[in-house]
Amino acid sequence: MRGDLVIGIDSSTTATKAIAFDARGRIIAEGRAPVPLSNPKPGWFEQEVDDWTGALARALKQLTKKIDSSRVAAIAISNQRESFAQFDAKGKALRPGTLWLDERAHAQVKDIVAELGADEVHRISGKPADVTPCLYRCRWLSDNMPKLWAKTAMTAEVHGVLTHFLTGHWATSTASADPMGLLDVEAYDWSDAILKSARLTRAQLPRLHRPGEIMGEVSAAAAKLTGLKAGTPVIAGGGDGQCAGTGANNFLEGRAYVNLGTAAVSGSFGKSYATDRAFRTMMAVGDEGFSFETAIRTGTFLVNWVVERLFNVSPAKNPSIFRELEQEASASPIGAHGLVLVPYWSGCMTPYWDSGARGVIAGLSGNHSRGDVYRALLEGVALEQAMMTNQVAAVTTPITHFAAVGGGSRSDLWCQILADASARDVKRLETAEASALGAAMAAAKGAGWYKTVPQASAAMSGKPSRTFRPRTKQSKRYQELLAIYTELWPKLAEWNQKLVSFAASEK
Repeated sequence: MRGDLVIGIDSSTTATKAIAFDARGRIIAEGRAPVPLSNPKPGWFEQEVDDWTGALARALKQLTKKIDSSRVAAIAISNQRESFAQFDAKGKALRPGTLWLDERAHAQVKDIVAELGADEVHRISGKPADVTPCLYRCRWLSDNMPKLWAKTAMTAEVHGVLTHFLTGHWATSTASADPMGLLDVEAYDWSDAILKSARLTRAQLPRLHRPGEIMGEVSAAAAKLTGLKAGTPVIAGGGDGQCAGTGANNFLEGRAYVNLGTAAVSGSFGKSYATDRAFRTMMAVGDEGFSFETAIRTGTFLVNWVVERLFNVSPAKNPSIFRELEQEASASPIGAHGLVLVPYWSGCMTPYWDSGARGVIAGLSGNHSRGDVYRALLEGVALEQAMMTNQVAAVTTPITHFAAVGGGSRSDLWCQILADASARDVKRLETAEASALGAAMAAAKGAGWYKTVPQASAAMSGKPSRTFRPRTKQSKRYQELLAIYTELWPKLAEWNQKLVSFAASEK
């Protein structure tokens, strides 16, 4: 076994972390560097490519000052998905990279659907037509910046950009390229039909590797900038969502991970390809198989929004506010005295794919307290997750329990509500860095520590620190509420669109 450590990189939207793990998945040391974000026009979200690579170099430099770089057997990357940039023939960035948050390409979604058909886009890419994948921004760039597009020799997402920085070669993981929306997911390859609509060729895209495969080695130039040892293997990792699933050992039968983070993202693993509007089909960070992923765009983001904007409380000035609110919410009954919250503050991806969707608090009366509102918030996310997980399980394989990670999973109340509402066990994992750990598991396979990524996942994943089981009486009550909740948005969707159109017509 070459070296006794592997490094998992977590290149997220706001920061890059470089974390060294041992063969049992324990964190040995880490480095971190922020990544600035710009919003130059409404709906545009961008980052400089030099900030992606610079943050990686700084995070690794911090890490390698704490460990002997000769101990590192391999390195792999987990990255923010659907974020990419364009480069000229010399490898120089032609403009800032655009991010998954970017919403400039709504018109291009309609154009490509008109060409290929919504069902065909979904069948090939595994993703219903939506503004998030890079596919539609490729078309936007070719429509609106034709001179720049003509100079584009390479288009790469964050994983490909960082791999090029480390190795000098354009290569990436199928599980990182896949969220771009340009792949035939079932074939594990670029889709010629979709590339034509994106106005790209295969020559303008990185070479693809399965997670756990060696993509190249750290170059002498990158070694000097990062403190890594030249020749260290760089292994294909994957997108942060799929990496989080691997970090939570999503390969276990019946398991779905749920990351109660800024967004609430959940996914389950399957070996057979399947598509449905209830989920996005992603390539798993494994030797084979797929991740069936749901997403609520507002998880702990909504918790903070309600506390700061609705309750007008600063957690920085009143750090006990969350404990107070949980106590008040615990005193509120199931259904919060007839209050329901739909958590679409940032639109809706799965299962309705409605970018114009907006949040709803229904059933308010003068008798309601802030504890009721807070409980309705926790229940709204839990009910939404239960609804979507039921749909995923019906189309793919049975899901018996959640492995919960992320900041929201530290809430006993939220975990218990999710268990009762979903009628599934919720196992809290003490995996603080699930995405980086998932990348490290891919690195461990590539380094030869384990024969497969699932074997690495089983050996390196954390064990549950607590299990929340559905309580019979409470779960029965939640199933009644879930039936009411599931009816709400379909009845409101058409009315909501009229309100969105009215607001958009403001002078």
